[in-house]
Amino acid sequence: MKDFKKYYIIPADPQDVYNAITNPVTIQLWTGDPAVMSTVPGSEFSLWEDSIIGKNLEFEENKKIVQQWYFDGQDEPSIVTIKLHPHDDGTSVEVRHTNIPDEAYTDITEGWVDAYLSGLDDFFGSI
Repeated sequence: MKDFKKYYIIPADPQDVYNAITNPVTIQLWTGDPAVMSTVPGSEFSLWEDSIIGKNLEFEENKKIVQQWYFDGQDEPSIVTIKLHPHDDGTSVEVRHTNIPDEAYTDITEGWVDAYLSGLDDFFGSI
């Protein structure tokens, strides 16, 4: 199991970034795919046509999201914590993803940078 941590600056305020990653309608706008998402702890979510599925664990509005991402056959939960911090250029997004299976690590970390964070950056950079 491996861990991943990355900081990324998104050109929007924390409230807008929070809404973009918790509202299924907005998620579809920046990913291009329908999403299942709720801010109710214990609810399940699905992104990118079930490429990412899991359970929502905790929300702190406009500040923090904690999720469990599901991987087949995994004993320890894989936990994603996204923290949003105000920044002079918008929002500093801190992503911490723990217990990523070794065989999925490259795909997951590339997905964080190339799809998830870049998708948000492109979305806010174009409005």
